Amino acid sequence: MSASVVDNTVSSGNSSVAIPTDISGQILDLDEDDELEVFSKDTSTTQTDGSSFNASMQTSPASMINQYKFEEEEEDADTKDIFVTVDNPESHVTAIETYITYRVETKTTRSEFDSSEFEVRRRYQDFLWLKGRLEEAHPTLIVHPLPEKFVMKGMVERFNEDFIETRRRALHKFLNKIAEHPIFSSSEDFKIFLTAGSGELTSHKKQGPGFLSRMGETVKAVAAAVRGVRNRPQEFTDMQEYAEAFSQKISSLDKVTQRIVREQKEYLEELKECGPTYALWSQSEQELAEPLKNVAGCVDNCCKETEEQVKHLNDHLIPVLHEYVLCADTLKMRDELDKAEDRLEWANNALKTDWTRWQKVMRTDLRSAFIDTAERNVSYYEKCLAVWESFLQSQRTDAEGNGNVDSS
Repeated sequence: MSASVVDNTVSSGNSSVAIPTDISGQILDLDEDDELEVFSKDTSTTQTDGSSFNASMQTSPASMINQYKFEEEEEDADTKDIFVTVDNPESHVTAIETYITYRVETKTTRSEFDSSEFEVRRRYQDFLWLKGRLEEAHPTLIVHPLPEKFVMKGMVERFNEDFIETRRRALHKFLNKIAEHPIFSSSEDFKIFLTAGSGELTSHKKQGPGFLSRMGETVKAVAAAVRGVRNRPQEFTDMQEYAEAFSQKISSLDKVTQRIVREQKEYLEELKECGPTYALWSQSEQELAEPLKNVAGCVDNCCKETEEQVKHLNDHLIPVLHEYVLCADTLKMRDELDKAEDRLEWANNALKTDWTRWQKVMRTDLRSAFIDTAERNVSYYEKCLAVWESFLQSQRTDAEGNGNVDSS
């Protein structure tokens, strides 16, 4: 990621409702046809000030990463008054179906709650119900996406451990996005989801839509009727163009990252075969036995580090990118609510405000994931380098020792 992209995202992460005139400059500059050129082998890079940067410069990796630290945009923990945790998945088998439930623990200081702590169990369908209710009641706001219902990228079996853990993290993220939202967190449906027993929740789910939901359907109908209005405000056109460009760029990043992980897994499998080969070779080469065993040990250590690297990408970067691939679809759906004279003026204001809030959260999530991945990459290569440098040093020491013996 270039420094110019970083500067653009930071400068636009303010609290103003206005949409920048040149909104295209805030999108990560990655064309779908240029995926293979994302990671250039050229060791020199041009900085934003026009000066050249060479990889041979004496700059520590840690200090390089620190150059990309940004202004903190996350709320302080002291200002939060509701904390939600999704954990402890359990499998349930009935005569009709097999499904997974998750424990949802809530701690809050809000006065509208009867207690400060709650613990319930919820299945995926319950999360889907909550998302639908929020979308019905607030059609102009952006609801964070849920993971796909059946198959997620890289997952084949619906109930294997990796799938369940990946879904658990996604559901945990979803509820915390709702809890951090100034409007969604005060929703009665959200409160019921967090506190109601299973029987009470089932009863509530059978009820028809309330006043706010009916109002939401009215807004959707009006918006659909005027979707062809030509005099829509320019800022909503900018929003739509931003959403389209964001969808393309985040999909490209997701695709590239998926390919990197596949290639690293293939490299890891080959590396696992390499270590035993050196160990076996050492048994037939008496004079080279010790160095060959050391090489086998180095390869094994690099295997462990590579496994950690692949796991980190699977657990931290890919889920964030995939979340925002799904979120891009939600954005394009929300952009259908354009101007309908005074009847939708409140919807316009709500959408603009939530758009600004969403951009701020999105940039915080993505930059955190990218910086975390960059730090992990530096750590990974430093550890592998240290392994081989240690081996080389041991060989030099042995060679010097043998030379001294011969000379005596």
